[in-house]
Amino acid sequence: MMVPPAVALGLDIRVLAESEGSSAQIAATAVGDYRDAGTVLAFARDVDVITFDHEHVPQDVLAALVGAGIAVHPKPAALAVAQDKLVMRRRLSAIGAPVPDWAEIAGAAALGTFLADHGGRAVVKTPRGGYDGKGVRVVDASSGADDWFAAGGPLLVEELVDFRRELSQLVARRPSGEVRAWPLVETVQRDGVCAEVFAPAPRAGALPERASALAIRIAEELDVTGVLAVELFETTDGGLLINELAMRPHNTGHWSIDGAVTSQFEQHLRAVADLPLGDPAPIAPWSVMINVLGGPEGATMVERYPRAMADRPEVKLHSYDKTSRPGRKVGHVTATGDELDDVIARARAAAAFFQG
Repeated sequence: MMVPPAVALGLDIRVLAESEGSSAQIAATAVGDYRDAGTVLAFARDVDVITFDHEHVPQDVLAALVGAGIAVHPKPAALAVAQDKLVMRRRLSAIGAPVPDWAEIAGAAALGTFLADHGGRAVVKTPRGGYDGKGVRVVDASSGADDWFAAGGPLLVEELVDFRRELSQLVARRPSGEVRAWPLVETVQRDGVCAEVFAPAPRAGALPERASALAIRIAEELDVTGVLAVELFETTDGGLLINELAMRPHNTGHWSIDGAVTSQFEQHLRAVADLPLGDPAPIAPWSVMINVLGGPEGATMVERYPRAMADRPEVKLHSYDKTSRPGRKVGHVTATGDELDDVIARARAAAAFFQG
């Protein structure tokens, strides 16, 4: 999704894809293992700056790039905070950012103690590798994470937050320090996966100012370059707690492709290239993005495009060229307009063409 804005900006974009047939191969592409320093260094010889579409690139590979004098954005020290949830909690706590009560635990006894101190239920997370509900579980017994403990390494345990809803604040920052924030959005999760996004977050009051100030402070404290997503809980007493961070264009910002003056993908490119940042303002009072989860049975999204286009010509359709399987994000739709309820209904109607 960075390719179209790269073309518009006159940037030559190249991709190191993990496998043949990757949807990334619409750009000039090499295929190789991003975990292998030699492969990444060979790829990087012909580029001016390296950035990422996920947080899993090993720190030793990043160090090799920096050692070779290659610009890396976000920088390895910043990316490390998004790569490991324990590192994230330590760093956010150190700068005084609001986070759930948490602990690092290495066995069932420590989990049992945390449960006893937090009403008998808690959230346990694997520090690395989890996303879209993976590596996260709610437990109510000290044995609830025995299988994860058996795999080795400490775990993160957090209080089970009593929240009204989930929110997401995206900002972008360039190396020279300029920073811009999109509107705060509300997200709806299903089975740990983002299903819907309402931009801006309705009935938000003073939360947008607080959320953007918090996200900008984190971006500056951590020296983030590129897009930063701060996933938040709005607590029942009107407070904000940080759930997680992502240092890349994020699913909760996909609405910006069709709903903002500058999309998160264009902004990320501007930021890592240290170009002046674009206007993140919305182009309509409301935008609603619906993820297509699972995808159509026995067909691709594109095969169902004609019917959806004929019925909802005003809704924007996006296919990720991925094989359908339960719970997988294979695309999204975005509707914009003046009345929130109408925009929600139109987006859901368009998404329904691709479900089942």
